[in-house]
Amino acid sequence: MVLLNIFDAGSSFYNICGLVASVCMFFGYVPQAWRTIRTRKTDDIAMPTFLMMGIGGIGFMLQGIMLGPLGEGAALFFTNVFTTASSLIIFVIKMYNDYFKKK
Repeated sequence: MVLLNIFDAGSSFYNICGLVASVCMFFGYVPQAWRTIRTRKTDDIAMPTFLMMGIGGIGFMLQGIMLGPLGEGAALFFTNVFTTASSLIIFVIKMYNDYFKKK
């Protein structure tokens, strides 16, 4: 019974897992986004990857809104606002490089 309580939505363990995941997602995107913005090089970036990551981020933002963006869903919502914005920036730079700069 005690083991099941740590996975309950209101438990501290549940919230800590969400916050740790949020920090990992945030710092997982920072290096790629920073490098892409700084160098404008996107040759090695797979377009479908960042497109799907952006769509997934929008889905998780919506889930965070449904859970309450200032309550239980705050970590989910704010992490995916950042990751979706990063994906969008990288996507736009990639599109510009692939379709306008190389012609």
